[in-house]
Amino acid sequence: MTDTQGSTNTPRPEGTRVPPLLLKTLVTVVVSIIAYVLTNALNQKQDEVWKLTVSIVIGGSALIVQYMVDFERRLEAMESGQRTRIREMRDSLAEHHREVRGHLTDHRREMTDLVDDRFARISEATELFSQVDRSVLRSDGVTKLARSATKAGLMNNELVKTFASEEIDRLAQLLENLSNNIADCLGENQDWLIDLTRCIKKSLDATSTSVDRDFWNSEPASRYLEAQSDAILRGVKIRRLFIVDTEQQIDDKLKELCESQRSLGIDARVVALSQLPHRVQLGTHSDFIIFDNELTYEIDQDTKKVNAKTTLNARAALVEHRMKRFNRLWEATQDLSG
Repeated sequence: MTDTQGSTNTPRPEGTRVPPLLLKTLVTVVVSIIAYVLTNALNQKQDEVWKLTVSIVIGGSALIVQYMVDFERRLEAMESGQRTRIREMRDSLAEHHREVRGHLTDHRREMTDLVDDRFARISEATELFSQVDRSVLRSDGVTKLARSATKAGLMNNELVKTFASEEIDRLAQLLENLSNNIADCLGENQDWLIDLTRCIKKSLDATSTSVDRDFWNSEPASRYLEAQSDAILRGVKIRRLFIVDTEQQIDDKLKELCESQRSLGIDARVVALSQLPHRVQLGTHSDFIIFDNELTYEIDQDTKKVNAKTTLNARAALVEHRMKRFNRLWEATQDLSG
């Protein structure tokens, strides 16, 4: 087979080539003739049949030997080719195995990195919720926020998702600022005012100047007073001091406003700074509110007396300073009324 394929694929040299079968036949005939001649020369007494038989047997043996030699040669060539193919296949498999192992190593490394990242996030989330459980914050509220944020992020509405993201960032910034005991925002934040009133447990002390006089006729003021009424029912003590510059500014509307708040259980008073001692008049004239003697709510105004910024401050030194300022004003009104 190998020779046949070789003779088919390999160009034959020029000249006449004896076919293998013809060559084997010629060799067999020659061996038979030589055997016959030798048999006849060595033993002339035997008959011709025996001589021919011996010659044929020897010639057949020669033919068989030729085929056996040729078969062995073909077998060796086949074994050599098989070994070569096996070696090539083994090398190919080894190379493929190395490539697969390389891909698996890369894939395993990617999977390991992915799993490590997921476990890190799980660990971070577990630590975060553990800290929430140890804090006074409501863990159910934090969980609800996380779930709601996830649902909002999966909505098929880009505007809603963008708005939700902005609100989460705003809330995260507020909480971060509060952790540093101070937070602020542009303009007047009436939601902070109302929410803080709903949270207090002991006291609310507030000053109210002419700047926020129109506020008491607004819808947020109605909700603010309602929250104060609820706080009074919880046992919270509320004091409010309406401050003007001169006595002429204490008109009937201001007196009526003060009386309406007294009817809600608020200890409200009206005072003109010009009536107070000079040492009491000194200090800030901006509105401020002290919640539970722990946090102040203050509104800063611009040059046109417009509310420009709202600040929450829980720094102990500033809260104590505002408490002293309010108590001096309050005590001065007592002395004045007496």
